[in-house]
Amino acid sequence: MGMELIFEIRDAEEGGFYARALGHAIFTQADTWEELRANVLEATALHFEDSPVHPRLVQLHYVKDELIPVEAA
Repeated sequence: MGMELIFEIRDAEEGGFYARALGHAIFTQADTWEELRANVLEATALHFEDSPVHPRLVQLHYVKDELIPVEAA
């Protein structure tokens, strides 16, 4: 039975996105969301190419950080 693989997605400073698999050394990036999805699937397939266990599901977890200054009262 396969596992669920979770990727943390963040905005890249230069534009686009980068993705990092939690618990595995899989990294990729892309300019668009559609390209990122394709790159994640390709990177996952290559990473598990020789493995007897393959993910049955890939979850993309988009994380967006925002800093909001708080004025002194």
